[in-house]
Amino acid sequence: MGRSRYNIHENQAPHFLTCTIINWLPLFTRQETVQIILDALVWRQQHKNVKIYAYVILENHLHCILLAEDLRQQIQDLKAYTAKSIITYLEEHNVQKILQLLKSFKKPHKVESTYQVWEEGSHPQLINSEEMLLQKLEYIHQNPVKRGYVDLAEHWRYSSARNYLGQEGLMLVYTGWWTGKDS
Repeated sequence: MGRSRYNIHENQAPHFLTCTIINWLPLFTRQETVQIILDALVWRQQHKNVKIYAYVILENHLHCILLAEDLRQQIQDLKAYTAKSIITYLEEHNVQKILQLLKSFKKPHKVESTYQVWEEGSHPQLINSEEMLLQKLEYIHQNPVKRGYVDLAEHWRYSSARNYLGQEGLMLVYTGWWTGKDS
């Protein structure tokens, strides 16, 4: 997780996480870049036993609640993979302005790459009660509403709000804690 002062110490409980694009650049304004994030999360769900409780993807950041035995490593791998995939997409589509910004905002100690996509860290917060989980779910799902992008949380396409209303979302999320079922 880089130089973040936040750490994950409890791997048996879910964590609320925020992953931010460097300098808050709006990288997720294209369906293709958002799909990179969604596909990477689904892959982790299917192959790395990551439980996704909730998520929202906005133009320059991602909020989620995740649980994994090796959550720190999973987030690190997710960010590394998605950064490479986003850079590849931007290069293939000749999005020079964004690439130049990702290059100019790159931190000096990031010598192994030309660009930096993500800010360091993910500010993990341990979810230690159902009350806190509900609070974070509300925060995640209401984020696009508070920004004025939609009137209702379930109208934001890149969110798990629909899943919690019994509707089909873009990916499965773990709601077993709420329903008492392992779904």
